[in-house]
Amino acid sequence: MSDNKHNCGCGHDYEEEMELETMTLTLDDDTEIECGILGVFEVEGMVGKEYIALLPLEGEEVYIYEYKEEGEEIVLDVIEDDADFEKVSNAFYDLYEEEE
Repeated sequence: MSDNKHNCGCGHDYEEEMELETMTLTLDDDTEIECGILGVFEVEGMVGKEYIALLPLEGEEVYIYEYKEEGEEIVLDVIEDDADFEKVSNAFYDLYEEEE
């Protein structure tokens, strides 16, 4: 299983280039990480699913999760399948590379 981290290698300092909305990510061990929200995006061929890219304020690797809204609650799910994770990671990289 993937660790949902993506080091895009594009050289961007996302924190300096844009003012990000933030959210607190609570891990399975109850550790909390404050993250900037890079964006919510869809991936071609992954019908009915959205994904979110998060950048820890104290880190450099991007975390990518499946994103769902249930009422007013935001639910993040780990992308279990390695092939799906790679496809989503590549879509994230392509999307943000286009914004340069």
